[in-house]
Amino acid sequence: MLTCYSITPQAIMTAESLMKTSKQKLADTKSPFVQRSSLYQEFLAEREEILRHKWIESEKAGYDIGFERALMDWIKNHREKWRGSRRTATEKPS
Repeated sequence: MLTCYSITPQAIMTAESLMKTSKQKLADTKSPFVQRSSLYQEFLAEREEILRHKWIESEKAGYDIGFERALMDWIKNHREKWRGSRRTATEKPS
């Protein structure tokens, strides 16, 4: 049986707000050098996508699936495409 889930704009805004708060807490604990690091910025962007995935999948499941499960699922099913889109977006046209 295929079940469709409706995710409201308000729920998305709540999730994004929680992710921004989490991101801010991480940034507050790091030195300015680390905060400017492109590697650290990439880590934060990837973490945000994993948290978004966790929230969406938890909503579908009806319970919190946990970070580890969301992480493994995201890596398996979405990471490669996400990274490819990030590379394409950051490449400068010749």
